[in-house]
Amino acid sequence: MKITITPESLSQLMVESLCRHNTSERNAAAVAKALTAAEAQGLSGHGLSRLHAYCGQAASGKVQGFATPQRTTVSPSMVKIDAGNGFAYPAIDIAIESCRDGARQNAICCALIGNSHHFGAAGLVVEQLAEAGQIAIMTGNSPKAIAPAGGSSPMFGTNPIAFAAPRKNAPPLVIDLSLSTVARGKVMVAAQRGEPIPHGWARDAQGAPTTDAQAGLDGSMEAIGGAKGAMLAMMIEILVAGLTSSNFGYEATSFFTADGAPPCTAQMLIAIDPQAAGASDFDKRLETLIATMLDQPGVRLPGSRRAELAAAATRDGISISQQAHEHLLELAGR
Repeated sequence: MKITITPESLSQLMVESLCRHNTSERNAAAVAKALTAAEAQGLSGHGLSRLHAYCGQAASGKVQGFATPQRTTVSPSMVKIDAGNGFAYPAIDIAIESCRDGARQNAICCALIGNSHHFGAAGLVVEQLAEAGQIAIMTGNSPKAIAPAGGSSPMFGTNPIAFAAPRKNAPPLVIDLSLSTVARGKVMVAAQRGEPIPHGWARDAQGAPTTDAQAGLDGSMEAIGGAKGAMLAMMIEILVAGLTSSNFGYEATSFFTADGAPPCTAQMLIAIDPQAAGASDFDKRLETLIATMLDQPGVRLPGSRRAELAAAATRDGISISQQAHEHLLELAGR
């Protein structure tokens, strides 16, 4: 059975839940905003399904719920942010502000976030910069899930990459992809529901293809493009963890369990301001590309379905299962 809840009510219940589990109200608000936005866009693997694990990790101290991110200016076009082993979202908010302002002044700006945690739907982050008229790229690493090319034991995270570009008279173009065949969050949701996963999503601990979601979580994810995807995942590990002295994927602890040390993962956000970069015809060139692409029958603009779902959620509310709602009320102490 499904129930409908407004985004505002869902976010408030998440804030209450996190505050009851050793998290400051300010940090809880940043987390709830991100999870609610993901749920509204149909990205359930980065939405409400994460709350239980987040609360458990904040309660155990695996995540520092009262952490205050610290920003250091490296140069006019680069900042570093120490998330303090807290939730990623408060640090990401600082990164967005820093990159937006830095790119306006210097054409480009990069923010590196270290000692961080799960960073959810990266597309939601780059979309905010695109709404401010900037091109944005975000990536980050996560606990081991993908084996290196030719190997069978996971070493690299699924390490998503998100890209967004501003459009003059339309919502931003947003592309968000994981370097695994699907986001690991989808396998997690299937495991929570006791549902099988399609062939080609994951392998078990012995390296054999599996349709058992839990076996996939215990094993490894299939990389997109095989060896090429695994090499891309390695590149991201070097860029984010290597530049922030954070943990590589194989060193990071799970985002799903409350035991163990903090994951200490990392993220990178880059913003480019087309006007400051002297690209005066950027809007026109982008629209030419999009129009030419959409001239082909069957082609759909990346991210358009998410935008439609977000609009529907604002208008009609978010649909969640009764069981999920009851668990949410329990976490919130209602």
